[in-house]
Amino acid sequence: MPAEPTAAEATPVRARIWDLPTRALHWLLVLLIPFSWWSATHDHLPWHLLSGFTILGLLAFRLLWGVFGSPTARFARFLAGPRTVADYVGGRLGQVAVGHNPLGGWSVAAMLLALATQVGLGLFSVDEDELNEGPLSRFVDFDTGRAIAHLHHKVFWVLVALIGIHLTAILVYALRRRDLVGPMITGVGRLAPGAQAPPLAPAWRMAAVALVAFALTWMIAHGLRLR
Repeated sequence: MPAEPTAAEATPVRARIWDLPTRALHWLLVLLIPFSWWSATHDHLPWHLLSGFTILGLLAFRLLWGVFGSPTARFARFLAGPRTVADYVGGRLGQVAVGHNPLGGWSVAAMLLALATQVGLGLFSVDEDELNEGPLSRFVDFDTGRAIAHLHHKVFWVLVALIGIHLTAILVYALRRRDLVGPMITGVGRLAPGAQAPPLAPAWRMAAVALVAFALTWMIAHGLRLR
């Protein structure tokens, strides 16, 4: 029979599991999403556009970072198949990989998709007076731009619902004495016994991804006009 694990082996250890870009992007979105709502509802549309472009840049970075970033930030690492998700929900899954659990991974993906849809619609939106419009609105007629603007408002509440589910999950984990907020601030979390801390991506890769994300955002913000 295999030897029983020692007390040291059975005790979870703390290690850095979340890189700085992932954490910074998370908290910037926490600030920018309510600011975007406030600026829109108080008719500060220039600020709303600026906030939207900033979120667009963060989304571009996150999508790229989900491919080239640290292991815990990569989509291929935390987007599990239906059977794995079902096993996790049913308590049949053994050790969960470091980072997002199978259900939490899809929650993150759903919020990113809703946010990308929201921002994408804003790029084509047109207001009633045609004084404020998205940078890509020139590709649609006025009526289509207005319809997109209405849809832009409605999708926001889908995003709010997903955020509500996310906050509920954080509360449930907190009641079970599992802190999800602290690791997203410090980057340090608990590893299951025997698990290895993931290697975090180097700073040069973060800079390269940020440069590409900025270039893409600049092009879109200027209506894809290169001159």
